[in-house]
Amino acid sequence: MTGTLPIKVLLADDERLVRSGFKVLLDLEDDIAVVGEATNGAEAVELARATRPDVVLMDIRMPRLDGIRATGQIAETNGLEQVKVLILTTYDTDDNVFEALQAGASGFLLKDAGPAELLHAIRVIAAGDALLAPRVTRRLISQFTARRRAAKSGEDRLAVLTEREREVLAQVGQGMSNEEISAALFLSPATARTHVSRIMGKLGARDRAQLVVIAYQTGLCDSHE
Repeated sequence: MTGTLPIKVLLADDERLVRSGFKVLLDLEDDIAVVGEATNGAEAVELARATRPDVVLMDIRMPRLDGIRATGQIAETNGLEQVKVLILTTYDTDDNVFEALQAGASGFLLKDAGPAELLHAIRVIAAGDALLAPRVTRRLISQFTARRRAAKSGEDRLAVLTEREREVLAQVGQGMSNEEISAALFLSPATARTHVSRIMGKLGARDRAQLVVIAYQTGLCDSHE
């Protein structure tokens, strides 16, 4: 690659073999650079502050500070607003993944994902999009939002949105990209992107992943689809 800075990645996993495997894979890519390795959540937060990575590959179960709380601390730290967290989990029914999305993670990926899928996920997250493992997203979110409906009714929460913005949010909730939304709603990609940005601002969402959660919490997306 020429003229483009590599994607800076911080690895956070308490298993050395896992970190080593990821590092070997990522070091082969010209557009990705590993800037640090953390063995627990507390180290991940510290290294995120020191290295300002573009993406943190964050394991959930780690000593001292788990990946969920570490994600929350990174999301709330001034100066780290652009740092994206990609949660890695072993189980496709892990309720902690939902908690991580609420804490500020930009998406999650199963640890059994292949190398190509992992590399794609890093690039998608770095580009500012959300990535939720397709085969588990709807089941996972519907399962846990069913138990944790927001105290405020969905109608009240969505009152700040226009009808068009609600339509766009529903599409985001189904995991659709801006290009797919523009095709489905007959909008230009730029207009779809603008709608998504405005919705995030109105609802106080950090990124698309949190919009997906909100779409299910408020009942805008049918959890039984």
